[in-house]
Amino acid sequence: MAKKGLLLVGHGSSLPYNQELVEKTAVMIKEKYSDYVVKCGFMNMNKPSIRESLDAFRQEPIDALVIVPLFLAKGVHIEKDIPGEIGLPEGTRKGTFAHNGRTIPMVYAEPIGVDPLLADLMVKNATKALTLI
Repeated sequence: MAKKGLLLVGHGSSLPYNQELVEKTAVMIKEKYSDYVVKCGFMNMNKPSIRESLDAFRQEPIDALVIVPLFLAKGVHIEKDIPGEIGLPEGTRKGTFAHNGRTIPMVYAEPIGVDPLLADLMVKNATKALTLI
């Protein structure tokens, strides 16, 4: 049975923490959601690039691909840069992905945005920081 491909996109950084955060998040998704084939891709500075990861998905038994940006909010990268890297016209969320001589559906997810889980995480971080007082 074919799985869904999930490309987790990070910004990339010269500091190692950014890449580690994206990679560890991908591992957590893999461990919890076995119906996804999960890969990371980075806009710049880190490897693999978004396009390298897209190429790697062509070898996977997937029947759909979702690109999920690990970004908080919309901005130039979300609206222009990532769609350009994945071959979608600006403002478009759906397209197709060339996969082993056929095309499969491809969708581009929204950034994290406003979410109660994010609010809970900020309180968790604040509580942890207060232990330093």
